[in-house]
Amino acid sequence: MVVAVDANGADLGPAEVAAGAALAAQRGVRVLLFGPAAEIEAPPTGVEVVDAPLSIAKSPDPARAARANPESSIVQAARAVAEGRAQALVCAGGTGAALAAGLFNVKRARGVHRPALALALPVPGRPVTLLDVGASAQARPEHLVQFAFMGAALASVLLDVPRPRVGLLSNGEEQGRGSPLVVVARAELTERLAAAAGAAPFELVGNVEGGDLTSGVADVVVTDGFTGNVALKVAEGVSQTVLRAVRDAAHSSPRAKLGGLLLTPSLRAFREQVDPEGQGGAYLLGLRRLGVVPHGSFTRRGFSEAILRAARGAQEDLVGRTHAALERAGALRDSPIRTGR
Repeated sequence: MVVAVDANGADLGPAEVAAGAALAAQRGVRVLLFGPAAEIEAPPTGVEVVDAPLSIAKSPDPARAARANPESSIVQAARAVAEGRAQALVCAGGTGAALAAGLFNVKRARGVHRPALALALPVPGRPVTLLDVGASAQARPEHLVQFAFMGAALASVLLDVPRPRVGLLSNGEEQGRGSPLVVVARAELTERLAAAAGAAPFELVGNVEGGDLTSGVADVVVTDGFTGNVALKVAEGVSQTVLRAVRDAAHSSPRAKLGGLLLTPSLRAFREQVDPEGQGGAYLLGLRRLGVVPHGSFTRRGFSEAILRAARGAQEDLVGRTHAALERAGALRDSPIRTGR
């Protein structure tokens, strides 16, 4: 299994991404690493460096930059996946650049309206997959319908959830609440799942509210990219604030320090559970091959996880299984709603 990785765009520089690639290679994943060779140490066995110093990660117009700079690292990495030299793509920074390079080179999967970014929120106990978290700011009902099937496939294949519970993010649980987008999408999902009868790949739990993202009501929560990105950033901000507050409280007095020492093992385990790096980043779904977009602030641990998860997703044929689920449900573009006959 080969994963193409764009080493440019990371906050800690290409060398940190390369270190993550080395960790992934130690666990059996081959890596094609595209980035500035001058900033990357001699790669270990399993990592091949392709000199590609030009980065478009911070471009204000990613689509134009991807078209105008075929020699950029992300475009070369995406092209490697499109040509079959790699089976999955990892972009170390710049969601817009990853999306543009993926669409122009890897191409959108047949019948898919638009790609989505799906992130498994690090909720203790069992992660909750949220999508879209920023691939596109606006959506139509048919997009949310496809996102539901994509997210359910991700939760089933990679998170080992047998029959995921899927909800639509809204401002109320009752049927009929929410924006017109949510109301129409819920009705269409209900119709398609009813037509699938006992073969439905997931359970629709209806509308879920913001607080339900961490309550375990749903395994997958679907929304448009604008709302999803805002919800994600709020969740990340609250998580980091709480962790800092706990750490400050544990050092606030001699007695607190003593109590903190006793709690250190439990707090360390909790911190590892909620650490975004442990999830490896967001999955770029809806293309003909799988992509993973880790956060630019990640350390080598996070980049390693992103590469490992991309490799596993490709090995488990997440793209093919997602497309098959959409096809069975008649949820591909221009597909009719299937009946139970």
